[in-house]
Amino acid sequence: MSTHTRLYDTWSDAMVVVDRLRAARISNDDISVISPESDENRVSDGAEATAAGSGIGAVLGGGAGALAGVGLLAIPGLGPIVATGWFVSTLAGLAAGAVAGGVAGGIVDALTSSGLSSEEAQVYAEAIRRGGTMITVRADDSQDALVARLLDETPPVDIAERERVYRESGWTGYDPDVVPPVDDPTRRPPLI
Repeated sequence: MSTHTRLYDTWSDAMVVVDRLRAARISNDDISVISPESDENRVSDGAEATAAGSGIGAVLGGGAGALAGVGLLAIPGLGPIVATGWFVSTLAGLAAGAVAGGVAGGIVDALTSSGLSSEEAQVYAEAIRRGGTMITVRADDSQDALVARLLDETPPVDIAERERVYRESGWTGYDPDVVPPVDDPTRRPPLI
């Protein structure tokens, strides 16, 4: 079993990828999506939740609504995020730890537990905080090449290049207490 992780600048691009994965019969249980809540991926607890059968909420505006375990979580340093799939339990534990009085390592530890290096996890965490949408897919050996190809058909963010841009602007690593610069060209518009 391997884990593939990609970042997309928009929720829409990520949902195209999710739809493609589902069309290829990649199990919903193996697909996770993490994104800051926005108008484009608003979570509600009304009729949409019942229709999706999640019991937690439903994502509006794209394919993730049919994935397992759609939820809205408040993560220290990231704020409200939409999370779906198998990664939700990791993030739910993270949110519960924050409520209980602190999170050891926070989102970076959650990302490293899914297979990213510490350095990659910091860039992904920063990119999510700045508005990016991350898709993580677990694949067995027989699906490995297929999943990688499907994830890359919609060009993902080049993480090394994104890290370079962040570092050139003075970023030294993910810090949940530091607000990203407002003039950052990679930052998505504010939620409010």
